[in-house]
Parts: sequence; structure tokens; C-alpha cells
Amino acid sequence: MVILWSEKPLTTGASVSLIKSAVVCFAIFATCGCEQGQPAASVATNNRAPVPLSESANSIGMEFRLIPAGTFTLGEGDKAHEVTLTKPFKIGVHEVTQARYEQVMGVNPSKLKSANKPVEMVSWEDAVEFCRRLTDLPAEKAAGNVYRLPTEAEWEYACRAGTTTAYSFGDDLTQLKNYAWYRENSGGTSHPVGSKQPNDWGLHDLHGNLWERCQNYAGPHPSSAITDPTGPATGSLRVIRGGSWGRLPASCQSAHRASLAPSIFNQYLGFRVCRTSSGN
Repeated sequence: MVILWSEKPLTTGASVSLIKSAVVCFAIFATCGCEQGQPAASVATNNRAPVPLSESANSIGMEFRLIPAGTFTLGEGDKAHEVTLTKPFKIGVHEVTQARYEQVMGVNPSKLKSANKPVEMVSWEDAVEFCRRLTDLPAEKAAGNVYRLPTEAEWEYACRAGTTTAYSFGDDLTQLKNYAWYRENSGGTSHPVGSKQPNDWGLHDLHGNLWERCQNYAGPHPSSAITDPTGPATGSLRVIRGGSWGRLPASCQSAHRASLAPSIFNQYLGFRVCRTSSGN
């Protein structure tokens, strides 16, 4: 049963909020070089040339990209507001797969089973527990790595990869099939991560495949510029982003947002993680 917002009302009793968003302006600057001390990433917003960013992998083979700090506009119309992220952050190249989830958690709860497909049938609490257990792995503790869900601002910033358009690849809807699994091309199922083209920062499946959970409680966007937002301090719903294999193209737009009760899970919901240092 689909339990996200839809053209039809929800039947789960969960309250879901939806904003179809298109970013109205975007400015980004790089404040940090890669982990090897190379020059800071230079983000091109006009010619859409792929931007080489520092890559790394953790002890179980999950790949991450170091995303530069910057400023962009999140939201749509009168909801649009400037967001500044003052620190670079590392985010997963892929949604967490069933194989990685089982490696850490000891179980694979997914309905659409395949090792390289993103894990689903997991709640927000399950995703947070995955982050905790991954952080506690001996090799990760020794490296000082800490894992968490991305904030909503981090998610959209990473998804856009310097663009101001409806999708990270532009506004041409005919190109969506090259970057996303969604209702028209998914065949009614999720697909292995990384099987579509990445955005300009080398991140896959931010459009479609599975909805991705964010750290934030859901709430109205602020009306003015904000720095390093983490969302409301309390709430009953958590933000989800990116659309899924069962949704229409509009749900896969970079700024499209929805919210969901954290205990809800189904075959349309997954997550990716951020990696930080215990010294931060």
C-alpha cells in the first residue's frame, strides 16, 4: 500500500505535507579542498561540466563524496529562502543497499529483494539505528567516523550539484529517464543503485528509485536567509525527499518535499547517509 502523499489521500492516518518546489536562484562557493589537499572544488552552474570531488570509502565499502560548503536557494515562490552551509560534508554516493544494511544490521527486511537494490521496508528509526551501529563498528570507531542522516538542506544541496533547474540535469523532462527510476520506466519495482547516470557531483539516484529520509522534523520553511539549518526542534513528522520508482516525475524534482511519520515503512522508502568526524 502506498503511504506517501499521492493524488489520492493517505489511508494510514499519517499527515503528509507536500511542496512542489523549483529553485529560483543559486550561488555556490567552495570552502574546502579534498581530503588529499587538492584545490577546492570549482562548481560550474552554466556548462554543467561534471565536478571532480574527493571520493572515499568506509570499512564496508560504502562510497562517499566530499561536498563543498556553499550558499543556495531552497524552496519555491514565497517559500524560497537562502541557505548557507558553512562546512563541507560527506554524503553517500548511493542509497544504502540491502547488502550493506544486512552486513550492519544482520537482517534484510526488504520486500523487493536483491543485494544491490536499495534497502526498503525500514522506518526512520531503523535508518537511525543503522547509522548508530555503523558508527560503532570497530574500524569506523578507530577512524573517528560518525554516521547520520542528511539534513533536508544538505540533501537538496547535494542533489542540485550547483544547478538551479527543476532537476539536477536541467528542465528537460525527456532526460529524466536517464537519471531516475520513476513510475513510467521502473516496471513497478526498485532497481540496483547506480544504474542510472549520476548528477554533476557524482551522486546517483537522488531522483527516484526510493524516497530518502532526512534528519529533520517537518515544518514550514523560514521566511529569511538561514545558516546550517536543522529544521524544527520538535515535531511528529520527518522530511522525505527525491521521489520513488512508483511516483510521477514532479515528485522527483530537486526541491520537491514531503513528510511522513517516522514509524512508517514500505517498499518506496529508503535512505542514504552522511559521514562526519567524531572531532566535529
